[in-house]
Amino acid sequence: MIEYENLARLNQPFFAEYKKSFAATLDSGWYILGKNVEKFENEFAGFCGAKYCIGVASGLDALILSLAAFEFEKGDEVIVPSNTYIATILAILQNGLKPVLVEPDIKTYNINPNKIAEKITNKTCAIIVVHLYGKCCEMAPIMDLCRKNNLKLIEDSAQAHGAKYRGKMAGTFGDFGAFSFYPTKNLGALGDAGAIVTDHEKLVEKIKTLRNYGSKVKYYNELIGYNSRLDEVQAGFLSIKLSKLFAINEHKNKLAKIYFENLKSDFIKPVRHPDYFDVFHIFNIRHPQRNLLKQFLLDHGIKTEIHYPLSPNKQKAMAEILSNQPCPISEEIHATTLSLPISYFHTKEDVERVCEVMNRF
Repeated sequence: MIEYENLARLNQPFFAEYKKSFAATLDSGWYILGKNVEKFENEFAGFCGAKYCIGVASGLDALILSLAAFEFEKGDEVIVPSNTYIATILAILQNGLKPVLVEPDIKTYNINPNKIAEKITNKTCAIIVVHLYGKCCEMAPIMDLCRKNNLKLIEDSAQAHGAKYRGKMAGTFGDFGAFSFYPTKNLGALGDAGAIVTDHEKLVEKIKTLRNYGSKVKYYNELIGYNSRLDEVQAGFLSIKLSKLFAINEHKNKLAKIYFENLKSDFIKPVRHPDYFDVFHIFNIRHPQRNLLKQFLLDHGIKTEIHYPLSPNKQKAMAEILSNQPCPISEEIHATTLSLPISYFHTKEDVERVCEVMNRF
């Protein structure tokens, strides 16, 4: 069986270092917002090329706190891609803001810059771009739109650790870059974890205060805050894996190359362009008989995933919020996309086997 993901196998090369880090943290007696968190924050800011990094409890919290830092008026509008994972939209709603869906480019699956302007109103306060599957959005025209319309720009970089557009790292184009370190990510912890990167010196202290109950000094609360703190154990693990992230991304690119070179043209493969360095958190293809293909692969011992089976505007929780925003392009993507095995533990032989079976479909 070729598994889609196996977190124990994925992390096995790091176990010895993880155990040392955990033992040291356990012995220290300091488990929340300590030296490990500060170390990782400095390292990840440096990796991204940002001035600051603030560790938080999850990728969703990174988005929530990024929006909260600006104190937008309730009911203000935030533009967001219609095919994003639900977390991006939840962050908007949790801040009392209105999500306005913009369709993706059918080739890149990222928000289509040419469709954004028509959705901007006098209530629009921000754009959240999502670097889906590990490919950066086309940032140049989006940044121009933000400048011309005085909009804040937040990057949902949950799937894009190390991805680049024109040589610049994901998460560093806008006001904030929000990252998830969910265990399956290229830079994954062993539990929930997240971070915000930014160059906004004045807002760094505010977000640090917000993540800690709105408190700078223990038991004295200046803001209505949250409990969203990256813990010492996960920060220690993340520092270890961050030192291997280039190797992880390189390995995924090598596996992706096998898919590109061996899969038949029956399958719609990701697009490539020299302006982009993709990190292939997910290697997705599209096919009109996606469900039959998925079962065919499973029958031949190959597990796959669907990211994602249902577009946000079709989710039950969003029935009264997004149902008046039709998204045919997003719905087509969700109905035809399939994610193929491309983990750090997969081998060249694994991916060649996937290709061989798929080409017989």
